[in-house]
Amino acid sequence: MNLKETACFGVAGNFTGHLEQAGEAKEFAQVKTAEASAPKGVFPTYLPKADVAFAAFATSVPAFLNVFPFSSDKIIFPKGEEKVQFEPECAVVFDANWQDGKIISLGARSFAASNDCTIRKEGCKKISMKKNWGSNSKGFADNCIEIDSFDSDGILNDYRIASFLVREGKAFAYGEDSAVSGYSYIWKKLTDWLIAKFNTQEDEFNLENIGAYLNSCGCPKKIMVSIGATRYTDFGEHNFLQDGDGIVIVLYPSSKYSAEKIQDMVSSGEEFGSDVSVLKQTVVI
Repeated sequence: MNLKETACFGVAGNFTGHLEQAGEAKEFAQVKTAEASAPKGVFPTYLPKADVAFAAFATSVPAFLNVFPFSSDKIIFPKGEEKVQFEPECAVVFDANWQDGKIISLGARSFAASNDCTIRKEGCKKISMKKNWGSNSKGFADNCIEIDSFDSDGILNDYRIASFLVREGKAFAYGEDSAVSGYSYIWKKLTDWLIAKFNTQEDEFNLENIGAYLNSCGCPKKIMVSIGATRYTDFGEHNFLQDGDGIVIVLYPSSKYSAEKIQDMVSSGEEFGSDVSVLKQTVVI
């Protein structure tokens, strides 16, 4: 797939406890949700440029969001910043069906390991401003795996997310090894919620009017969503990225691999099979 032609987003607060660990819970304190476990909102990470403006209610997209940030091999540390953490996630690529400037359905087509790498600092007007600081500021694995059905009977229900920071030759668990099915919102509940947010989320607090952005970039037929970061381990919560660090995010089928086997393979540098989506990046200052 050509990610450069795909509108890309993230979901805030879809794993209980992550926002608190990241120091971002208070940024969403004013955001009202339908239920306590609901994610807080959708934020853009990349929007492809359209040749022309498409809808009367479309709005201009901030220029930084038109810069393609994804890399499968490196993260370039943002200049002038001190605290950056990687965020291990499952990314899902959807086919979007449109009618009169609104998304009417989303069809999940594939998934991959992703890194929603984030600057940790207070005072950003919008959450997206901490997410895309230019080329090589986010991660997306080369190996996308086809989705048969986006529900508890489908292939993705068997998958778990593991992540490691490799420093001085040693692999440290960075995020808690977590089941994809453990997201607060997943399957139809997630897609229904995403459709509502894409169509109705307003520009308020640290969130943005996503529908207007999507119309401005031509109502794209492909949308990629990193559906939420896992909780950090104690090491991950208290260790920020440094020059030369290795980032490894693994989406693996739990019926074929144990968590211990995955860590052993990461530590030894063993290659993974096609049933695993793995993202390996190096941090560059």
